[in-house]
Amino acid sequence: MSHINYLAFAIPAFFLFVFIEYRVAQHRRQKTVFKYESSVANFSIGIAERLLNLFIAASFYQVYFWVYNNYAIFNISDKWYMWFILLLATDLVWYWYHRLGHEINFLWAAHIVHHQSEEFNLTTAARITTIQAVFRNVFWCTLPLIGFHPNMIITILLAHGAYSFFTHTQLIGKLGLLEHIFITPSLHGVHHASDEKYLDKNYGDVFVFWDKLFGTFQTEEEAPKYGLTHPIKSYSFLWQHFHYYLEILEACKRATSFKAKINAVFGSPALMDQNIRPYLEEKYHQAKKQTKPIQFKFYLNLQLVIVVGLLTLVTLFFKQLSALDGAAVLTFILLSLINIGALLEQRRWIYYLECFRLILTTAYIFYSFNIIEYLALPVLLFIVLERVFSLSDKYYKYVLDYQKTSK
Repeated sequence: MSHINYLAFAIPAFFLFVFIEYRVAQHRRQKTVFKYESSVANFSIGIAERLLNLFIAASFYQVYFWVYNNYAIFNISDKWYMWFILLLATDLVWYWYHRLGHEINFLWAAHIVHHQSEEFNLTTAARITTIQAVFRNVFWCTLPLIGFHPNMIITILLAHGAYSFFTHTQLIGKLGLLEHIFITPSLHGVHHASDEKYLDKNYGDVFVFWDKLFGTFQTEEEAPKYGLTHPIKSYSFLWQHFHYYLEILEACKRATSFKAKINAVFGSPALMDQNIRPYLEEKYHQAKKQTKPIQFKFYLNLQLVIVVGLLTLVTLFFKQLSALDGAAVLTFILLSLINIGALLEQRRWIYYLECFRLILTTAYIFYSFNIIEYLALPVLLFIVLERVFSLSDKYYKYVLDYQKTSK
């Protein structure tokens, strides 16, 4: 039992709370709270972050201990009042990490993923990338540097993250006097809004003190419009993760001076050339009109369930996995998430991704049973079935419904 990672139970708990929120929204007839495609995209990004963090989270903690053991300025005790001070310090560090994440392009490239969703519900809280987690933990190193013990920091970060999860919902209105102390769902909804009056407001995660102190506080007045000021036009798993890095690269290519190139990386997102994204969307075929996924919903949902189940099991028994098992699960889940994003957009190339995923999975199974030399047999069988029964045509017809959609 000592080898079990109990944080795995947070995964089904997350989906339970999302289900409750969904049913409450249905009961209240608030049909705009959830959108199928957007929710699936949110899940996919969250699953990838949880999975990848399994492989690097231990290194975060090791860095905290290294900073604490070698560079701690003070030797801070673990008395009860120091826990409260640590919570305040954590939220202050978050405020500046969060604010700089909106004001510096290369940080915004990691954080923009969290703001891409045009819906605001508990699934939106999952939109955190591993790259953002890495940047965030660099800022967290301030805490062991001050002298807080890493075990205290890790505990507070868990509580801090749990609180912020519940601020991503429209189903809780304003909370009276609490609005003057805590970041509530209403206040955090303002932060996720694209309305001009709400831009760059409410960076705090738990407390409103920092926003009021540094002039970034804003209460909710009109109902917010959620998402980016210039929404992306794709549910692609890869595009959502990396489009802004491509925009920075393109801005650097177009820059006519060294200073302009530096500004493309370290400057403000507000100054980014707004013609770059449409150009890249056209170049990488991301401006395609999206279709409503009705015919293949069951197939997509099945993949999502399998991926979530695998993620839970891998998290639970991660310490017992071999390097090969970990690499196999990582590859399978990431390929499946790319596949899910492509299914949402009915991309024709996903048939070949399906074949690749199937071959890799078969290779892993054969290797595990020490019969890898027979791998050619199922591959040849698949080729024969494709030739005889035209599996690709059936896939396009019954999964992608290509008789109704364009390429």
